[in-house]
Amino acid sequence: MAVLSFTLVCDMPPIRVVLTSSGPHTLEVVKVIRRRTGLGLWHGKVLLGSLPVTLLDDVTSDLAEEVVAELRAAGATAEVRY
Repeated sequence: MAVLSFTLVCDMPPIRVVLTSSGPHTLEVVKVIRRRTGLGLWHGKVLLGSLPVTLLDDVTSDLAEEVVAELRAAGATAEVRY
């Protein structure tokens, strides 16, 4: 009996939300990080000390665009990376 094997190829690479700069309104950015990641305020502030940082990994493109828009509205610089 012959053994068949195959490889699955994903159409979309993993999508990440990367925060590159906190901007002038650090507290507002930390609040968005807390709301979107579930981290506490202190952990969000610690993340800002190690920029650039990946906030969300392997999410849908809709969610990634939504989070990036919210971060930009808070004054941060963020991007979606594939």
